[in-house]
Amino acid sequence: MSDDILNSTKKIFFCKNCVESNKRYTGTLQYKRTKNQKLDTAKFDNTGVCLSCRYYEDKEKTDWKLKEKELIDILDKYRRNDGNYDVLVPGSGGKDSIFTSFILKEKYNMHPLTCTWAPGMYTDIGWKNFKSWIDAGFDNILFTPNKKVHKLLTKLAFKNLLNPFQPFILGQYYFPLRLATEKKIKLVIYGDGLAECSIGKQNINAHHQKRNISVPRLNYSIKGEEIFLGGETTQDIMEKYKLDKIDLLPFMPMEEEEVLESNTELLAITDYINYNPQNNFYFAKEKSGFQVNPDGRSEGTYTKYSSLDDKIDGFHYYTFYIKTGRGRATNDAALEVRNKIITRKEAVSLVKKYDGEFPKKYFKDFLNYIEISKKEFFDTIEEFRSQDLWKKENGKWVLKKAVWHKDETK
Repeated sequence: MSDDILNSTKKIFFCKNCVESNKRYTGTLQYKRTKNQKLDTAKFDNTGVCLSCRYYEDKEKTDWKLKEKELIDILDKYRRNDGNYDVLVPGSGGKDSIFTSFILKEKYNMHPLTCTWAPGMYTDIGWKNFKSWIDAGFDNILFTPNKKVHKLLTKLAFKNLLNPFQPFILGQYYFPLRLATEKKIKLVIYGDGLAECSIGKQNINAHHQKRNISVPRLNYSIKGEEIFLGGETTQDIMEKYKLDKIDLLPFMPMEEEEVLESNTELLAITDYINYNPQNNFYFAKEKSGFQVNPDGRSEGTYTKYSSLDDKIDGFHYYTFYIKTGRGRATNDAALEVRNKIITRKEAVSLVKKYDGEFPKKYFKDFLNYIEISKKEFFDTIEEFRSQDLWKKENGKWVLKKAVWHKDETK
């Protein structure tokens, strides 16, 4: 394929190696998200393979013993033996944060503080796994943002961006760095990295590399930039809903100069230890009694051990499906193909069976949480449904092109 076709916004095609779509959005600065904003999408090489798969191929050539030595050198730089924490591990009590916190504490003899940005609406299994993680032997700071504000921003993000999960994403990006600065913890280690579960390394970090700042560009803002939350400026939100800046502060990024002054380093454990989601699941089950979705699988996919914490999770994946034509099953299947857990043929079959399944279990909870009607929900969905991706057949919306269609990669 030519570069023009591979980077076209009109053509629809899928990775020849996994099941990823060229319509998948890539990492973006969340505080700049506005309505009708054009977003970058997944990149492919000239053979029709997505860069995530190429990233995983490069991982196979990686000297992981050398990478572990690099990790140990970093840990030694920050290790403390004066009774203070020396590393902050953000997490929810899912498989990846459990794995990261345990190996840092037990294998590398670090002194981690764990922290958690609370979900909008905890699921029973999410709360149970969180408690089991902490009960297994970790200090934790659980931050629950103002529910009135969280509900408002969730509603705005749904109505303006069709992205009801944005407030949670904001917390994941910004809260740990702010907490590390307040606690004077100089090292923050996440259990998963953007490159592992999405689209490979991106140029979005070019700016912070130039400034020699050890925090990804996604996690801070530049002084003077206008901040958007839920697609609206913070100034407009404060005026319209009679809020103070402190009400919005937990959802806002630190500025670059603050990050530089804090001298904090933020990294993903997956850059130094070979990541496999299934292995992390078995590790978490053994170490803290991690439990899977009691329903047998999560709506919209075939897996049962990821994104279990928040009742809004399913709507995050469903709205993503409406906007891009690829949903939760595609997300899971692509990752498992890259990790050689399933074949592409198996992945295609699973995507066909489960992608786009409506998350009905918590539908009423979601409507009540953001205070909208069922009609308003579906009217908003239709507002964001791309005519480039969808068509109606016998009164039902179907994808114009899907990974299980013939010649899908051409």
